[in-house]
Amino acid sequence: MAVLMEAEKLRARGIDVVDFGPGEPDFATPDHIKKAAIRALDENRTKYTPTAGIMPLRQAVCDWHAKNLGSSYEPKECVVTAGGKIAIFNVILSLINAGDEVVIPAPYWVSYPDIVKFAGGKPVFVQTLDSDNFCLRAAAVEKALTPKTRIVIANSPNNPTGAVIPPEAFAKILGVCRKHGVWLLSDECYSHFTYGKAKPFSIASLPGAKETLIIAGSLSKTFAMTGWRVGYTLSPEALTGAMIKLQSQSVSNVTSITQHAALEALRGPMDSVGVMLAEYARRRSHILAGLRAIPRIECTEPEGAFYVFPKVKTKDGGIADSVAVTRELLEREYVAVVPGDAFGAPGHLRISYATSIERIDEGLRRLNHFFSAA
Repeated sequence: MAVLMEAEKLRARGIDVVDFGPGEPDFATPDHIKKAAIRALDENRTKYTPTAGIMPLRQAVCDWHAKNLGSSYEPKECVVTAGGKIAIFNVILSLINAGDEVVIPAPYWVSYPDIVKFAGGKPVFVQTLDSDNFCLRAAAVEKALTPKTRIVIANSPNNPTGAVIPPEAFAKILGVCRKHGVWLLSDECYSHFTYGKAKPFSIASLPGAKETLIIAGSLSKTFAMTGWRVGYTLSPEALTGAMIKLQSQSVSNVTSITQHAALEALRGPMDSVGVMLAEYARRRSHILAGLRAIPRIECTEPEGAFYVFPKVKTKDGGIADSVAVTRELLEREYVAVVPGDAFGAPGHLRISYATSIERIDEGLRRLNHFFSAA
């Protein structure tokens, strides 16, 4: 957000900024979803709803997840939340007491550690390696567990790296969690943005997985609905009840109109997802080839989401100060990226390719000029 604010200041001065910062699709919400919201307004569906969400939507979440990701949840195991972030917030606030530990793979989405700290817990980081495509491994998770561990977080596809945990590796992580009596929180925000051999996968599709598993999902990316703020959790009924209690004392319920739009998204056609995915795949190949041709940049191939996460080096081959690089890129070349430090990965940059090929080309030109001259 800080990067976006600085970029906005430059734009206000009439400067052309190439913005690689946004963590959201650059596509419009599909028309049939928008029309459902208009219908909800016309039908005066503007009152409070049940805290956990209207029952048709809870059922639709379960049906959609079963159809697309192979799970078997019931509405009583579902809570509709104000976006994926609140889904994760509800989980952690419901399970973590002071001193409890949460294992978080690094690089990580920026909100995980702060939500854990807010709950009085302690983030414990497990470093994934770019040489292993930032894949989280069960052995590394098990080494990080202590008697105080309550939750292990897995985010696949990953923000910021685009890493995808293969199903067999994911199953081993679940096995470690079950062995030690630890919850596995699977953040599936980018579930349908996978490339090449990687396919949409939920660990909830495995037999017997549900007992120690929590799914956090979102409509934000899949249906280009970031501003609508609608997500969900799928979890055992007892935990679902705890999260409903928590939500009843915080947001009360997700916006009624948003819920009806979400219902249409989950029950309607998904043609838009294929269109977005094909375009992101094209951009991914394009930006990856461009970055690898730039001096002092090394970049693994992301298998999901819509980010690349290159490592940047100094002229003598050392690890660059990514915060300083980010600042200088914005000041000298008017290119906005996010420093890896925000994700627990100094020396890297998160670059979003949720923008047009034309803007990607202009950004690559400016990045090449910067790293060739710096």
